[in-house]
Amino acid sequence: MLDSASWAGRLGGDTFLAQTYNRSYALFAGAADTAGLFSWDDLNRIIATQRLEPPRLRLSVDGEMVPVHRYAVPTTTRRAVTWSRILPAELHAQLKDGASLVLDSIEKIHPPIGVAAEGLEHFLGTPVQVNAYASWTEREGFGLHWDDHDVVVVQVHGSKRWRLYGATREAPTFRDVESPEKPEGDPVADIVLDPGDVLYLPRGWWHAVTADQGTESLHLTFGLVSHTGADLLHWVVDQLRSVLALRKDVPRFASLPDQSDFLAALRRELLDELADPRLVERWAESIDTTHHGHAIPSLPYVNTLPARPEIAVRLTAPRGRLVENGGHGSVTFSAAGTAWDFADSAAPVLRLLLLGQPVTLGDLAESAGLEVKEVAELVWLLVEGQTVAVVGTGL
Repeated sequence: MLDSASWAGRLGGDTFLAQTYNRSYALFAGAADTAGLFSWDDLNRIIATQRLEPPRLRLSVDGEMVPVHRYAVPTTTRRAVTWSRILPAELHAQLKDGASLVLDSIEKIHPPIGVAAEGLEHFLGTPVQVNAYASWTEREGFGLHWDDHDVVVVQVHGSKRWRLYGATREAPTFRDVESPEKPEGDPVADIVLDPGDVLYLPRGWWHAVTADQGTESLHLTFGLVSHTGADLLHWVVDQLRSVLALRKDVPRFASLPDQSDFLAALRRELLDELADPRLVERWAESIDTTHHGHAIPSLPYVNTLPARPEIAVRLTAPRGRLVENGGHGSVTFSAAGTAWDFADSAAPVLRLLLLGQPVTLGDLAESAGLEVKEVAELVWLLVEGQTVAVVGTGL
């Protein structure tokens, strides 16, 4: 299972975070056990049973999207809802001719990949979106290009060749003042990924990818949301909205001395905030505990949670925090924008939940030496706070 601890072990843990992450590419040969993660059968089932409109599901060849009418037909239900129905024969023909198939956000509809995405999110502290890519020929689906986010690539089936050229503009972003220039010369690395291989690639690195090894290829790309200095400054400004200097109107019609005083006040407040050596730590705690997580209902339980030890629950916000309030006999649990104070006796329950894995009420009760009824009442508070969900009803 690709949970948080597994990802840390496969990518190199603290060494990866200190030396590779956001810095350079890295290849981890055979690092991923892909058994049960994703298969051709899974892909066929998803395409056959889901209404996947472009660009959620799309075909691409030579850097251009294939018009949807070439492999699907519009279908209208009796309630006047129109969607694109895939035509398998036409789909096969496009793929045979060199198109690559892309399925975005597959973690939302395939639970094993969802678990892997949440594990990586927990390890790296950033939201993760997973796309599936399938190719059959040596034609490039996207041409030479770069992404505005880091990626972790897991080869699931077959082989795929990655030519890596490095970055031509340091830390490019989606909203940027200029575009990176195309690289010249030979690639800095020419890699063939086989099943189980994992490739990490920082944002901005140009790459060209092709299935030129004589076999069909299926891989998953885990896209990591970037957090830039601009994002940090946006957060800082939000923290300063209680300060009068930031609430005042911009004095556009005032004298130059008055405008200068206004800017000086803003500068003082901003510089004071940026001078805090724990600012990044505060920001990280804030985004960890306010991210909404993954909404999962807990049906059939809508009023309360029965005290049944076999009921399984899990945290839906993978980056919550637990703080011990020394001397007060309490702990504070924060996740998905809400904070709760619990007695110290609840700490073992909350620590187990923070691991992000499904766990039964019985196991939670045993971990803390509490009655199942007490644990059920505690967990229900978190269910109502949309940070925990029932994932095994026992019914």
